[in-house]
Amino acid sequence: MSTLAAPRVTAAVVDYGLGNLFSVRQACEHAGMEVVVTACGDAMATLRRLDLVHVLRDIAVSDKPLIGICLGIQLLMSESHEFGVHRGLGVIEGGVVRLAAARQGARDIKVPQVQWNRIFRPNDGRPPGDPWAATPLAGVADGQFMYFAHSYHVQPTDPAVTVSVSRYGDVEFCSALRRRNVFASQFHPERSGMPGLQVYRNIARAVTRGRGESAA
Repeated sequence: MSTLAAPRVTAAVVDYGLGNLFSVRQACEHAGMEVVVTACGDAMATLRRLDLVHVLRDIAVSDKPLIGICLGIQLLMSESHEFGVHRGLGVIEGGVVRLAAARQGARDIKVPQVQWNRIFRPNDGRPPGDPWAATPLAGVADGQFMYFAHSYHVQPTDPAVTVSVSRYGDVEFCSALRRRNVFASQFHPERSGMPGLQVYRNIARAVTRGRGESAA
């Protein structure tokens, strides 16, 4: 019996000039995806200049996965309060706010958060079932350490889109969200070792299933 390998998934990585593209590319390739880098520049202003805003919004309402990492999760929101008030892509309703001055016991802890931190399933009384099932977090352990580097975090208007939460001192925040084909994380899966690579493998499998491809 012959075995035919399924066609490789292609991941388009949007370069807005502020991301760690090398690590993202390496993680995607490890998960079996081919990588195409699409642009370069400066966040929302650059996305507008390169006419990518409508492209990303169109993907958000399609069946194609749209993934945001670190600043990417923040760009998906309707507005950001970083250095003034700025419009985001508006894919997810809500804002981006600065991490509040956090305390750990009797001491203040610094902002930004640049460290390994845990991600947890939300404990907010939602219906029974695993909120990570059928998401890029499937197979990742509750309480798993992931790598963070940020001063701001997202506050979705609809708490149901939050799929993981984390704590920095006494501050709890949304560390990953999902709505239909859109998934985004405040942490960096590509810098989080094998559990982070599991996230990319889940993304690759989801794309393959969506295209109806399988090995024969």
